[in-house]
Amino acid sequence: MELVLIDKPEAWADLETEWNQLMERSGTANPFLEYWYLRTWWEHLGGGEWPETESRLAIVAGYEDGVLKAVAPFFISRKKDHPIALRFIGQIEVTDYLDFIAEKDVLEEFFSELFDFIPEHKQIDINRFSLANLRNDSPSLPVLARIAEEKGLSYEAQILQPAPVISLPRDWEDYLQSLSKKQRHEMRRKERNAEQNFDTRLVFAPKDADIEQEMREFLELMRNEVNKQQFLSAGTENFLIELAHKANQQGKLLLCYLYLNGEKAAAYFNFLSDRKLLVYNTGWNPRFLKASPGWVLLGKLVRWAIENGLDEVDLMRGDEDYKYRFGAQDRHVVGVEIGPQKA
Repeated sequence: MELVLIDKPEAWADLETEWNQLMERSGTANPFLEYWYLRTWWEHLGGGEWPETESRLAIVAGYEDGVLKAVAPFFISRKKDHPIALRFIGQIEVTDYLDFIAEKDVLEEFFSELFDFIPEHKQIDINRFSLANLRNDSPSLPVLARIAEEKGLSYEAQILQPAPVISLPRDWEDYLQSLSKKQRHEMRRKERNAEQNFDTRLVFAPKDADIEQEMREFLELMRNEVNKQQFLSAGTENFLIELAHKANQQGKLLLCYLYLNGEKAAAYFNFLSDRKLLVYNTGWNPRFLKASPGWVLLGKLVRWAIENGLDEVDLMRGDEDYKYRFGAQDRHVVGVEIGPQKA
């Protein structure tokens, strides 16, 4: 396998078509690894999470007979409490799932070549990997651990967060029966309460919507949660708005709202990918607190997903209680640290 370092944005842009073709062959249906997502993240460095002056591309592409077979989507950066290392483009805060992109049968060869390639390149000049947010079921993890050991490198993996997911049956009633009696009653009670007291509508933003205006209103709803007020810097807002534009262009965006008496009471920013709905961010209007608008909207969204033949609703990183009350089961995201053996 021939490995090539891509450390200039324009060279990365030239790889877009091959990148997307490799994504399809890899069997990794993950919007966070697609070119449009990672390029948007890079241009905003995660909404300002990483300092531009301390960050540089270090993508490694693996070819066989001129065909792109694997990609390590790396960048090099540092910030306070995060020493310099090779990291995945996209980590940590705004991207839920990250990984290598590769045809499964070349992982072992690619990692073996990669660990030899990195220290030979003066442009990289770092031999420490700090990789976040791999799913615990990623095929990369066992191969990465084995090859690192063979190369005499230290390897440490730890669970970072749960990422609960709702596996969907083919029928709404079957879904309800999968919940506990108490939770099933609670879902029905809250939906009935909302519908008895308000004119209730589930609305999806159309593909030709004014995405910037939709997102400005969505961000206002997000700000009603204290932790999200702190998260929503100007840089993060600009990133999220552009991300929504790009997702919409790709046909991957699903913005949905619960309207109560004609007013937006709750909103969900989702991605659609490979018969899966990924809930990326949420917001709600505290004026409708007694109607539990976020809860009601999620129930309607799960029902919509079932009726449209989706396989799962992925609630992604975080262990908020409501996720489990909707029947979600944990997956986890993992962090991996690789480097020279300590003396």
